[in-house]
Amino acid sequence: MHEGGCDCRGIRYRFRSDPIVVHCCHCRWCQRETGSAFALNAVIEADRVEILAGTPERIDTPSASGRGQPIFRCPECKVALWSHYGSAAEKAKFVRVGTFDNPDALPPDVHIFTASKQPWVSLPKDARVFDVFYSEEDAVAIYGQDGINRWRSLLQAET
Repeated sequence: MHEGGCDCRGIRYRFRSDPIVVHCCHCRWCQRETGSAFALNAVIEADRVEILAGTPERIDTPSASGRGQPIFRCPECKVALWSHYGSAAEKAKFVRVGTFDNPDALPPDVHIFTASKQPWVSLPKDARVFDVFYSEEDAVAIYGQDGINRWRSLLQAET
């Protein structure tokens, strides 16, 4: 099981399964939001994340889509824990890999929006790399059959 939380340990969480996919996003929005070269997010169904301690606060931030993006942070230390994005909305959590107790266990499955990647960031030769986002056909190869089934089920689920 993957567990994690914020710096002050006021928020703790546990995954009930492995994530569907781990994205390394190099878009300018993620760079600005994190103050770094990219954001590393483990994507999982929201109902597979168990909150062990605390209640994160929702902060709505601007996004490229214009719809805004909710980021959930510890109300004390303000560490960003997860967000909700796009068509999955609140059915999926995009959990910041750096908040896991063992972030080494969740390397990226795919690098996205690399057209805006910082030029000094080098990607592994065998990495899956996309200038923007990947297609649904590519998703099958990235997620594996179980992962793509989970993702499709999540999108079809009622909120």
